[in-house]
Amino acid sequence: METLTRTGGRILVDQLLAQGCERIFTVPGESFLAVLDALHDTPQIQVVTCRREGGAAFMACAEGTLTHRPGVAFVTRGPGATNASIGVHVARQDSQPMILFIGDVDRGTRDREAFQEVDFQAMFAPLAKWAARIDDAARIPEYFARAYAVAMNGRPGPVGLALPEEMLPHRVEATDRPRVERLAQACDEAAMEQLADLLATAERPIAIVGGAGWDFVAAQDFAAWVDRTGVPVAAAFRRQDAIPNACPSYAGNLGYGPNPKLIARIRDADLLIVAGPRLGEATTDGYTLVTPDHPGQRLVHVHPD
Repeated sequence: METLTRTGGRILVDQLLAQGCERIFTVPGESFLAVLDALHDTPQIQVVTCRREGGAAFMACAEGTLTHRPGVAFVTRGPGATNASIGVHVARQDSQPMILFIGDVDRGTRDREAFQEVDFQAMFAPLAKWAARIDDAARIPEYFARAYAVAMNGRPGPVGLALPEEMLPHRVEATDRPRVERLAQACDEAAMEQLADLLATAERPIAIVGGAGWDFVAAQDFAAWVDRTGVPVAAAFRRQDAIPNACPSYAGNLGYGPNPKLIARIRDADLLIVAGPRLGEATTDGYTLVTPDHPGQRLVHVHPD
């Protein structure tokens, strides 16, 4: 790790490079000009200029889903952040890793209701996994590494970081942090043996799949497993491609207006294997399909918490 004297904007962009970020999405604003200047001198990172902050946030959501690393968006304060908040909310509900950087008012004018001032830590606290403000340019690498770790690990989700405008041009010494990776967790052998025992005695098992971190490899592996076992499998809400639809064991997808036959099959199951998705309102048909008081049904839920 090298310590160099740079502007806050340059330090921030160098952290993007260190984390392997290939593109960012933004509606440019005057509150983070030092970052835009540094991006201008960094051809390795593609700058995608958007027409609206909500679109920039949704693009970052998609980037996070496709790459399993945080999609990155930059917006300005006030209306920019509020427009982008819809993407942060979706990233939280859909377990998508993303980081929203928000240009903020100067540190010296905070709490005076400055132009377009919003308390972003309070605003994003219920929407994001973590919301913070970087007041010291020398600590940008620290905040950056933590943001990546929080966004990717456990249940993936969004992080919001506010950037005071006059902090970004400051020249300070800062030490870059290494690339952050998502922690891998191995299967618990005892739990897998218990699942095998449950499957051996189950008469009407069914699986529901999808969710955070689910990708093409997971879909193919799970399809091969259900081909061997004959367990029917349904896709969770917004996870229609979580299992190849041509798979003989594919039973349909859950969500709004689900197939009544699929609903009946899940209600009648004596073993329910939920691999990946959270049991949210849409997947559970208004929290009526999977309930804690379901006599005769065992639930195995695999989900990052």
